[in-house]
Amino acid sequence: MRSENHRVLAPKSVLKDDMREDAAEERIDIDAFLDVGGDIDKQWYVIHTYSGYENKVKANLERRVESMGMEDKIFRVLVPTEEEIAFKDGKKCIVKKKVFPGYVLVEMVMSDDSWYVVRNTPGVTGFVGSGSKPIALEREEVKAILKQMGFDEGRPRVALNVGDAIRVLSGPFANFDGEIEEVNIERGKVRVVISMFGRDTPIELDFEQVEKLS
Repeated sequence: MRSENHRVLAPKSVLKDDMREDAAEERIDIDAFLDVGGDIDKQWYVIHTYSGYENKVKANLERRVESMGMEDKIFRVLVPTEEEIAFKDGKKCIVKKKVFPGYVLVEMVMSDDSWYVVRNTPGVTGFVGSGSKPIALEREEVKAILKQMGFDEGRPRVALNVGDAIRVLSGPFANFDGEIEEVNIERGKVRVVISMFGRDTPIELDFEQVEKLS
């Protein structure tokens, strides 16, 4: 019978669809997150899934872990995502983007039985590794992925970048097309270069006033 003392739970904010509903206000310390259940010899592994099935694989694996009593061998399952601030029709929205489409992270103690449970989860095509031997991620590699997901920062990434082609949605320059020259996250503004009377003219706009052209 397995001891309940070995069960490791992720913070609720992480388990809920791998995202923080109010990322602008919440911060999750990476080292504290990784050190949960630090007395157990567990590591993070990467599994490959069918593209678009990442969240379904996560749900399937978590159900299998519970139903097969593997809570002391398989712990947290993450679909690496990042939050972006996007603007559509002048309205701000926060969207989730998968950082590594087709891949899922699993924190586990590697053994024959835990390997079997993960590998035979519907939608899983295999572990990332050399041949048939899964290779665990280094701690710094996991930290880099978590940082990209927004841990420690607590702020969504803005889906506007220098060099992006945009269209002005409102104000005196509405319907002008231009290119982003500078993004100021703190002020929520972009500097855009538009063409007026045959000359490049820089203007400053709020994030909500522009829309990125595909």
